Amino acid sequence: MENELFLERLRWPDVQAALERGMTTVVFACGAVEQHGPHLPLFMDAEHGTRLALEVARRLGNALVAPTIRVGCSEHHMAFPGTVSIQPATLEALCRDYCTSLARHGFRRILIIPSHGGNFAPIDGMLERLRDAVAPAATVESYTDLVTFIGVLRQATEQVSGLGARVLGHADIAESSIMLTLWPELVKVDAAEAGLMAELTPELMRRVFRDGFRAVTPNGILGDARGMSAAIGERCVAALADVLAARFATVAEAPVAAS
Repeated sequence: MENELFLERLRWPDVQAALERGMTTVVFACGAVEQHGPHLPLFMDAEHGTRLALEVARRLGNALVAPTIRVGCSEHHMAFPGTVSIQPATLEALCRDYCTSLARHGFRRILIIPSHGGNFAPIDGMLERLRDAVAPAATVESYTDLVTFIGVLRQATEQVSGLGARVLGHADIAESSIMLTLWPELVKVDAAEAGLMAELTPELMRRVFRDGFRAVTPNGILGDARGMSAAIGERCVAALADVLAARFATVAEAPVAAS
């Protein structure tokens, strides 16, 4: 089982052996189950998060992947049927329990990847409390720069197709292409269309979170989903994983406690 990185697929002796080999970093994603336009399944962010966590773990080389927290803070999508949302306090409680459990087993670096836009700010706000909950045994880090996250997707899409301007962050060409690489049979390519095409200003983002997605985009898309391809999707995943792994590679493990 040495090549298996998903924690939940291992048996407890496998986990113990991995820790003894120095695999003391663990990564998990915080996704969402929410509308993604008329063409994508609701679990887009959860599945994307799982794939991202795996790719980051592979790049770091000494990391396992804990189960994705699949439901996130999606109140701004609740006008669309099927969306499931939890409160920021619930997300924090889940993250805290994940972190304290993992630290007790000997993981010394805990890395959190928000793969849903609505989770970035809540996770950024809880980081210090999560760190306090596991100190001094472990450290907790996350990547919470949503603007750069979307920018990486835009750049990757532009490199492959020249259609980077269609990336605005939700159910657009980048996310649609990522889902094509993960669950192509669940993507209704013929239903892909343009949504709101506008600059992602701070005021627009405030309006999205204050008034909800339907108030700014009736079909639930920010950007344009047309032109998707698996090639774009693979490049987007790789580019994001590269950025995340580079960021996390600079995070030091918790110091070994004196005996």
